Amino acid sequence: MCAPLRLEALALRAGPSRREVRRTGYGPVRSARRAARLAEEDVDAFAVAGFAGGLGRSVRSGDVIVASEVRGPHGAVRCPSARLLADEVGRGDLLVHCGPVISTGHVVSDTERAVLAASGALGVDMESLWLARAAAGRPLAVVRVVVDTADEPLAGMGTVRRGIRALCRLRELGPALDRWARAVCPEPPTATAGPGTEGNVGFGIAKEVPDGNPGP
Repeated sequence: MCAPLRLEALALRAGPSRREVRRTGYGPVRSARRAARLAEEDVDAFAVAGFAGGLGRSVRSGDVIVASEVRGPHGAVRCPSARLLADEVGRGDLLVHCGPVISTGHVVSDTERAVLAASGALGVDMESLWLARAAAGRPLAVVRVVVDTADEPLAGMGTVRRGIRALCRLRELGPALDRWARAVCPEPPTATAGPGTEGNVGFGIAKEVPDGNPGP
């Protein structure tokens, strides 16, 4: 499982299952560099999780977006099991949307946000497309928690409060991602099991893997 930011990774590692989470760094450059190495790793399933900006009037801060596909400047990557993950997330109290996510190379302006929303996308980030390419045919999940929207911009009041709420939402996603991994992986986990690690197909034991300077 990949999380661009340190806080995102810490939230996803929380809980008894101790899933493996790789902090990959902020933005497209670090994501592309890390994805090249992740593509060579022997894992059963691949997930990207973190924060996003919301697009469209139906998406609010604190909502969860499960990507049906990730679009970007150089194409798109589909997530065929997105509905399965969305159903797992929906078993809790989280409000979940399933649809396209767009990855860009910069923080979008209000005008750009409106254009992206008109395309039918639900969320925007700066890493998912580049990281998703590392799945290389393996089961892929991309899930993002919305922090900012057109009505609640990053520079607006309440950003800290919304960020804390998004971290709590991200932490709640862990069990749903574990269930998704068990469902999409045909083989049993190869990692050595220990107390509290049952069912961590392809995610293994949580650890931080040094990568030079992965950024925030």
